[in-house]
Amino acid sequence: MDSRKEVQSESLYKTYWLYWRLLGVEGDYPFRRLVDFTITFFITILFPVHLILGMYKKPKVQVFRSLHFTSECLFCSYKFFCFRWKLKEIKAIEGLLQDLDNRAESEEERNYFDRNPSRVARMLSKSYLVAAISAIITATIAGLFSSGRNLMYLGWLPYDFQATALTYWLSFTYQAVGSSLLILENLANDSYPPITFCVVTGHVRLLVMRLSRIGHDIRVSRSENTKKLIEGIQDHRKLMQIVRLLRSVLRLTQLGQFLSSGINISITLINILFFAENHFAMIYYAVFFAAMLIELFPSCYYGTLMTMEFDKLPYALFSSNWLKMDKRYNRTLIILMQLTLVPVNIKAGGIVGIDMSAFFATVRMAYSFYTLALSFRL
Repeated sequence: MDSRKEVQSESLYKTYWLYWRLLGVEGDYPFRRLVDFTITFFITILFPVHLILGMYKKPKVQVFRSLHFTSECLFCSYKFFCFRWKLKEIKAIEGLLQDLDNRAESEEERNYFDRNPSRVARMLSKSYLVAAISAIITATIAGLFSSGRNLMYLGWLPYDFQATALTYWLSFTYQAVGSSLLILENLANDSYPPITFCVVTGHVRLLVMRLSRIGHDIRVSRSENTKKLIEGIQDHRKLMQIVRLLRSVLRLTQLGQFLSSGINISITLINILFFAENHFAMIYYAVFFAAMLIELFPSCYYGTLMTMEFDKLPYALFSSNWLKMDKRYNRTLIILMQLTLVPVNIKAGGIVGIDMSAFFATVRMAYSFYTLALSFRL
């Protein structure tokens, strides 16, 4: 077997685990715990707090211009703690995916996984990384070229940051490094759901391919076909175990994602309609608005695809050559078919399905809010 064509889900998560190692949460290297404590306390906790306190007793215009970024940082820290709490389940999911990797029997299955889920997952990972690097560079450049001794963001510090050049640049560096590390945390937060949905969708499709082939090869005995069907039941059990773990991992994190998107979309629309001073400001807010939708779209899209692939399992069983099988095979087939009829979906907070209907509901909400705010402006 060509090792380059082997199904290797583990390789798709290398960049994801790199983020956790850079943040000091995972890995085994000197001063890891010191790095972890420093980033967690001074960035994950204190950075959003200093942004919130910075809005105290400030003019309404300044508050609204800073509110979208403050809200994004607050929800970023929330999602980061939720994912960190569930790292054990995330590792368990990766172990189950590796077990399913070994079940890819034919060249057709390996080629499909390499051309579709594997390629898409790598593209998603690179896209998130490029977007994060672009955000870090543009935010830092905008802060450096701002007029006067102004910080990148409205924030509270326990001293006068404009007193000396040294205190100003130390304060500026804190905000630049802090925002960059929060963007790194957001990479770990936002890249995991769509990539995992994509990989699970690929494994469900491989199971569909294996089940639909059963009984069509005349060289394979009936007992061997029955064994393959039982192996299919075991694969389905592992997939459902992954779904249960994903429900546990994403229950709170994706609820935070939906709340973050809804709140930030509303705030951004208010800024566009009422507080944007020039065309550059409107472009900035428009880009931020699009980023909120793009941040939400991949998870909803691949969550829908995963559900659709699970719905194909009963048809795959019916496509096998069950008419020429014995009673033991058919009894086993009926059991598996009953198991596959259970709807598979993952809900944020146990309320909102992570699918395209939720995404379009968010878009409709944004448009409704836009028309409402526009009526106040007129």
